[in-house]
Amino acid sequence: MTSIREKPGVALVIGAGDATGGAIARRFAREGLTVCATRRNADRLEPLLAQIRADGGVAHGFGSDARDEDAVVALVEQIESTIGPITVLVFNIGANAPSSILQETARRYTKIWEMACLSGFLNAREVARRMVARGGDGHKGTILFTGATASLRGSANFAAFAGAKHALRALAQSMARELGPQGIHVAHVVIDGAIDTAFIRDNFPERYARKAQDGILNPDHIADQYWMLHRQPRDAWTHELDLRPWIEKF
Repeated sequence: MTSIREKPGVALVIGAGDATGGAIARRFAREGLTVCATRRNADRLEPLLAQIRADGGVAHGFGSDARDEDAVVALVEQIESTIGPITVLVFNIGANAPSSILQETARRYTKIWEMACLSGFLNAREVARRMVARGGDGHKGTILFTGATASLRGSANFAAFAGAKHALRALAQSMARELGPQGIHVAHVVIDGAIDTAFIRDNFPERYARKAQDGILNPDHIADQYWMLHRQPRDAWTHELDLRPWIEKF
């Protein structure tokens, strides 16, 4: 059987935003994988796709609602039938929207759960079905979920987000136990700390000032760790990886 290391295939990045998701897409493209990147608005992917192509990579962009089961099924089918086999899925939708529990609404709570958890289930299920069906032995593919501090504890004003992220972590744990023996590496990445984005720069200047001390996360360095997870040998797979700047408290 051809090793996954010898046949890169496709990296599907769900939620390829301007920071972490985009950095992950660029990292996998540099390693020779064909990148399929998604956002709700396909037009917002154009700068990322242009950069990957300018650097010599291959990239395709898709506007897709990750919460829509029919859309997810169609997306995976389209990629598998017209572009290539998906060898790595990165689920990177956040939905971090704080609100007091006293003002939270059922509609908003449900939407956050759909974005941060249901969409992870839908995309991971469809990709896992394809990976398992390929048969054979060895490492058939990698599924990586982006978590957060809220995956581990619920802070004040983050009931909806924490609930969704806890559920996503449980999904990753269950999938890892079922699919690991079938050759699929499932990992969950806890990212704790501010990330170097325009949002942090413009809204939290004091925190952004810590960048000079390596006090906020560099998206490219996060992406390096996702690539590392994908390349791990089966006898030493990491299931959960915790990434945080040295100044962050546990």
